Amino acid sequence: MKLLQAFALAWNMLTIIPFLKVHHFYKGINALSAMMYPFVGFIIGFVIYMVSQGFEDVLPHDVLHVSCFFLLVVITGGIHLDGFSDTIDGLFVAKDKALQVMKDSHVGGMGMIFSVSFLILKATLFFSLEQLSVLIPILTLSRMGIVVIIYKFRYISSGIGELIKEELSPLHVNVALFFGFCISMFYGVVWAFILVLLYMLIVSQMFQRRYGGLNGDIYGFLIESSEVVLLFIAVLAGF
Repeated sequence: MKLLQAFALAWNMLTIIPFLKVHHFYKGINALSAMMYPFVGFIIGFVIYMVSQGFEDVLPHDVLHVSCFFLLVVITGGIHLDGFSDTIDGLFVAKDKALQVMKDSHVGGMGMIFSVSFLILKATLFFSLEQLSVLIPILTLSRMGIVVIIYKFRYISSGIGELIKEELSPLHVNVALFFGFCISMFYGVVWAFILVLLYMLIVSQMFQRRYGGLNGDIYGFLIESSEVVLLFIAVLAGF
């Protein structure tokens, strides 16, 4: 029962599709919910892939792939993109004002410019993919990496991120890593498993030097940007 609640909480945090109406952060369930992040990513990727298979003979390649990109945005509700834009805004102000700017509910000029450009790039990468099945490991691994980052780096805000970090243990992290590795092995993209960890660790270290730690907006930035990095390599590799 606790695992189901943890999955429901993770699902409701990472998507806008309600599941069991679990939104409460009970002690003992927070770290379990974080452990479920890569499972949520796997399901999102699997659903998008199955939709693409269902419409493969109906829609032209271009329309199908861009529609799948739009479906990803709809399912996630753009929650990670919001973190991406806030993080960008924080990079274009003085360090002592950055966290305050990131908390502002209004999107700044640089955040808007970079977010629109980022969406165009990501949509283009979707358009360029030959095999939409690669979305399954990519969406899994981007969320797996965040579990490692939450565990390893200091959290500098308050709220659910702080509660998760307090409860997160090496067991939770290892389960997420094991699942991500198995998925990467099954789809023949072990390089993506290694790359996402290297990318997130390096970028997180840069943010820690600037802010002294990470927050929820930076987690969203890492998920979005790591997906684009993996998509870019996948396109170059002919996926």
